[in-house]
Amino acid sequence: MNYKNVFLKRGKDESLKRFHPWVFSGAIERMDDGMTEGETVRVCTSDGDFIAVGHYQIGSIAIRVLSFRDVTIDADFWQNRLLSAFQMRMTIGVVGADGGNDTFRLVHGEGDLLPGLVIDCYGRTAVMQAHSVGMHLCRQEICEALLVVMGKRIDHVYYKSDTTLPFKAELGQENGFLVGGSQENTAVENGLKFHIDWLKGQKTGFFIDQRENRALLERYARGRQVLNVFCYTGGFSVYAMRGGAKLVHSVDSSAKAIELTNKNVEMNFPGDQRHEAFCEDAFKFLNAANGKYDLLILDPPAFAKRLTALRNALKGYTRLNAKGLERIKSGGLLFTFSCSQVVSKDHFRNAVFTAAAQAGRKVRILHQLHQPADHPINIYHPEGEYLKGLVLYVE
Repeated sequence: MNYKNVFLKRGKDESLKRFHPWVFSGAIERMDDGMTEGETVRVCTSDGDFIAVGHYQIGSIAIRVLSFRDVTIDADFWQNRLLSAFQMRMTIGVVGADGGNDTFRLVHGEGDLLPGLVIDCYGRTAVMQAHSVGMHLCRQEICEALLVVMGKRIDHVYYKSDTTLPFKAELGQENGFLVGGSQENTAVENGLKFHIDWLKGQKTGFFIDQRENRALLERYARGRQVLNVFCYTGGFSVYAMRGGAKLVHSVDSSAKAIELTNKNVEMNFPGDQRHEAFCEDAFKFLNAANGKYDLLILDPPAFAKRLTALRNALKGYTRLNAKGLERIKSGGLLFTFSCSQVVSKDHFRNAVFTAAAQAGRKVRILHQLHQPADHPINIYHPEGEYLKGLVLYVE
């Protein structure tokens, strides 16, 4: 395949020599004529030596690298990359053969050397999401490769990228099934059932990245009064109930989230009176929750999606955690998280440290949490480490 070439400024190839998968627009010296957004291009030094092949896109991240070898991006390429991703999931055991878990992330962007692509599996349905124009244009080829690699494990492929692609690209993208068309939207995670709203839900419909942290919370839930703030579809709430919690309250400002939470609780614990859900603002609810709960989950949406928002995000995390620490019973546990990529582990820990000081509570760190193994981090792309959390013992 004769791909067009992008030439870098002298000295701007150092990060690529360290296998970082991004080329920023400021590093580009010149490009071949007629470059269109989303096409596959060759990246070269200023002297014309090959460095990488990737997808070109208008914006700060101008090229997302697919390979550091001069290869053709064809059906074999997609099959090989997807097979590698699937084999890794088999190795770490998230692909359940016993029916106890059919919910996992198959492709995690840069972590699986496929920047701009996410594929989550829910039962026999795969939900594909493109975060780059290049992946969007290749969606059908990727779908075909996915069916080859997954064999009889996947019957349906749903494409959901209307909110993840740049609107200026004017792609006219629409969500919908590329293959199949199942109405079955129930998936199993660690033996618990969940309705997955891949049509209108956040991300691909479920926060798979909290699977192991939900299981940890289950171990601590027995006999406790639990408050799950920013509950979304109630994942932590359902695990707390199986763990033997005395009472579980779920809070979210979205009526749709509360509806899904109630459905998930009822599906796993029909008629159980321990659970109640509230459609309310998180801070307003916490203000009225003084000393009532001894296990609190704070799992808010990303407070900062860009570096320019970092300062305000850290203030937000401090304010939220201070409020939670003020309200929790002595001897209680706080599970607190940040999913903001631009917020580092140290940033988040310092925000929680400040919150503890403001609340005047004695606090000990029991666990430092992160994303699970099916959300791998490319060692050459540390930015892929986005989820961080702490479990705190509060006196």
